[in-house]
Amino acid sequence: MKPLIPQSLHAAVDRRWLLPLAVGSALSLLLLVALTTFPLPLPSSSSSSAASALFVEHKLAPTPPSPAGAELPRIAFLISGSARDASALRRVLLALYHPRNRYILHLDAEAPDSDRRDLAAGLAAHPVLASAANVRVVDRANLITYRGPTMVANTLHAAAAFLWGHAGAGGSDWDWFINLSASDYPLVTQDDLIHVFSKLPRDLNFIDHTSDIGWKEFQRAKPVIIDPGLYMKKKADVFWIPQRRSVPTAFKLFTGSAWMALSRPFVEYCIWGWDNLPRTVLMYYSNFISSPEGYFHTVVCNAKEFKNTTVNHDLHYISWDNPPKQHPHYLTVEDLDRMVASDAPFARKFHADDPVLDKIDEEILSRGADMPTPGGWCAGTQENGSDPCSVIGDTSLLRPGRGAVRLQRLITSLLSEEKFHPRQCK
Repeated sequence: MKPLIPQSLHAAVDRRWLLPLAVGSALSLLLLVALTTFPLPLPSSSSSSAASALFVEHKLAPTPPSPAGAELPRIAFLISGSARDASALRRVLLALYHPRNRYILHLDAEAPDSDRRDLAAGLAAHPVLASAANVRVVDRANLITYRGPTMVANTLHAAAAFLWGHAGAGGSDWDWFINLSASDYPLVTQDDLIHVFSKLPRDLNFIDHTSDIGWKEFQRAKPVIIDPGLYMKKKADVFWIPQRRSVPTAFKLFTGSAWMALSRPFVEYCIWGWDNLPRTVLMYYSNFISSPEGYFHTVVCNAKEFKNTTVNHDLHYISWDNPPKQHPHYLTVEDLDRMVASDAPFARKFHADDPVLDKIDEEILSRGADMPTPGGWCAGTQENGSDPCSVIGDTSLLRPGRGAVRLQRLITSLLSEEKFHPRQCK
C-alpha cells in the first residue's frame, strides 16, 4: 500500500518547522537564564507600608512623650468635690500649687451655682493664681452619681479640657494627669514631686490594677445598672435591672483603684480612641457598678501600645478594712506616721479641716494658712509674716526636700525587676 503523504512532502514539513522550533528553544533558554540570574522583584516593604497607611489606625497616634531629663515635667490635676466642698477644694489646690502645673476644679451639680461663683472669684482674686493663669473652674458642672459612670465621664471631661486649647491655657503642655478629690491631700511638695518625676519615662501610667476581679464578677460585672445622672437633673442612686449579662470576651476586665496618674499619650488615646477600644469599653462600663474602678484599667491593659507602661500603684496611702469595705477609713493625727512611712505622695480620706491637715501643712509642706506650698519658684520675702510665694520667680528652680527622698524610694521599688514588669496587667 502506498503512503497517503509522499515522503518528499514529509521532509518539506519537517524543514518548515525546524527554524521556528530552534528560535523558540533559544528564547526559552535565555528566559530561564534571566530568571535565575535576575529574580523578579517581590513586593517591597515600602509598598507594604503604603498599603498599611491606608488604615485609619496608622494615620492616628499619640503625641510622643517628652524624653526623661528634658524640660521639667508639668502635672495636670483634676480636683473634684460636691456640695459644701468649695473651701476644701481651695485648700487642696493651694497645698498642690506650683506655677508650672495645670489645675481644673470641679464642683458637681449638687453644689449650688453660688459655690462655683464664689470659688472662682476667690481664686481670681488671689494674686499668684491670677498671675500664673493656670487654674480653671468647671462652669457647666456635671451631675456625679456615686458608684456610677458619671464619675468616669467627669474625668474624661477634664482630660479633654486639658488637651484642648493653646499651651498657655493649659492645653497640651503637660506630661501626667492626676485625679484627686476634696478628700485627698499631698504628703510631698510639688518641688518633691516634679523633681522625682523629672527622672522618669513620661509614658508611665501609675494605676493600681488586677485581672483577678474575684467577687466583683458576680456583684459588678454581671449586674446591669442605670445611672440617672446621665439623663436627670437631680441626683439619685443607681438602680439595677433584672437581666444579667455574661463577662466580656472581646476584652479582658481589670479592676483597681479609682485614683491614678496617667501619661499624656494614654489620656490622648482615651479621648481620641482611634482604634475604638476606649469607646467600646466606655459603652460597656456605662452600665457597670463602680465603673471608675475599672474603666481606665481595662483600657490600658487591653491596648497593646500601653499595657507595658503600667506601674501597679495608685500613689496613695489609703487605710482599708481587711477585707476592704465600700469606704476607707477617715485619716486622723494617729495615722500620720503610717502615712509618711508609706512613702506615697498622696493620702485619703480626710474630713475637711481635720487637725491632721494642719500637721501635714506644718511638718511636711511648711505651708502657712491659705498660702501655696512654698518651693524654689517663690521669690518673695518672709519678713513680717509675708507670704514668700506672693511673687513668682524662676519656675524651673526646684528645692526638693525629705519628701523627694521618700517618693524616690517608693518609685525605685515600684520600678524594680521584682515589681515592674511582673505586675503589669496580670
